[in-house]
Amino acid sequence: MAKPPSRSKKDTSPASTDSTSAANSVNEDISQQVDPSSATITVTAVEVTELTQEEQSDRLHLERKVERAFFEAGKALAELRDRRLYRSSHRTFEEYCRDRFGHSRRQSYLLMDAAVVFDNLLEKCDPLDHILPTNERQVRPMTKLEPEQQQEVWVKAVEQAGGKVPPARIVKNVVQQIMERTQVPNTY
Repeated sequence: MAKPPSRSKKDTSPASTDSTSAANSVNEDISQQVDPSSATITVTAVEVTELTQEEQSDRLHLERKVERAFFEAGKALAELRDRRLYRSSHRTFEEYCRDRFGHSRRQSYLLMDAAVVFDNLLEKCDPLDHILPTNERQVRPMTKLEPEQQQEVWVKAVEQAGGKVPPARIVKNVVQQIMERTQVPNTY
């Protein structure tokens, strides 16, 4: 039986500066080497330049667009519903949302309710100074509250999150605390 041709061992010492041998050693199977722990791996460094002022401004603008996506979707859905712009292709708004966007009735209305809450928070909060919600789940528990209470909940939730965007869990806990505090006692 014929022996397979043997592969010659390449020098893997860190002192090797030949660029062709370094390129070849990248493709070499280190399991064939006598001591795989001494293999040399070539890593190319890439210099990352700082963002210019214009690039920082563009990044902030685009980040805000992404964060407001649920808000813009909810506003658009509300306008489609209110103006009945679905009537040429569908009998009901729910059928239209299911066919066009893959949304259930509930999901469409949750987005619309979240847009109303976000709008309330946007009115009272300066977006440059305050942190605003980034998804619908964060504002969902606040839909049952009055606009003033929504703002109070959001401020407390941001405080509890350490000055960052709070997760939905924290918002829900703050809403429960406020609802318990303002509950009317049963007189019967």
